[in-house]
Amino acid sequence: MNLELEGVSYGVDDTRILTDVSLAVDAGEVVTVIGPSGAGKTTLLRLASLFDRPTDGIVRCDGTDPWAADANRRLAVRRRIGYVAQRASLFDTSVARNVDIGRRVRRPWRRRIRDFLGRLVADWWQTSPSVDDRTREALALVGLADAIEQDAASLSGGEAQRVAFARALAAEPDLLVLDEPTSDLDPRNTAILERAIDRARDREYGVLLATHDMHQAERISDRVAFLLEGELVEVGPPDRIFDEPNDPRTARFVRGELLYDANELPA
Repeated sequence: MNLELEGVSYGVDDTRILTDVSLAVDAGEVVTVIGPSGAGKTTLLRLASLFDRPTDGIVRCDGTDPWAADANRRLAVRRRIGYVAQRASLFDTSVARNVDIGRRVRRPWRRRIRDFLGRLVADWWQTSPSVDDRTREALALVGLADAIEQDAASLSGGEAQRVAFARALAAEPDLLVLDEPTSDLDPRNTAILERAIDRARDREYGVLLATHDMHQAERISDRVAFLLEGELVEVGPPDRIFDEPNDPRTARFVRGELLYDANELPA
């Protein structure tokens, strides 16, 4: 999927959160959004995922505006997008079922009912339901191939986030939207998820990622977008953004300098 946000703005009541943002993500490309807390990164990702409708501007998926289509067609587009939040939200069941649910909710209702009855029969006879190959493959990609039958409640925070990522991958989306997926992870879990992002790019998935980790943005991105106070300051390849940015505000941010008046700090 090729995603394009053109002149997108978003606000709630009298508060403007994003202003005239234009950004594109092509298939097989990783675009990382950086910026201070409160810059509007999560809002931008929610608009890209079709959770929220922009106040102004257009979101296009493969050249078509989903918000101009009816609800069923928009849902069909939404199901081609995999979203991973900053903190994993897993169900109180096995790892395999947590991953599989991402695909189940995208199936027609008759198929869902048939699968549900199959699970009831498996529970009744105390047998393990079959695990789909795509579920196994997604878990292997995040290094959890041996955790299929493990209870999700027993996972560490890093493992839970890897399961959430596998759930998005198993649905075979055209676009992955990741909201700071490694913000609370140790270096090992971070490296595993970054490797999985590389594999997703190899499969021609588009990836839109928000992060506070500047080194991560340098490592995994094809392009980096700097967002400040709801405005897109500039977009470019990592080496230019981090070494020779066009805008002095970008230069200050990547150097770790304050981008607000010291008088705004609490006394």
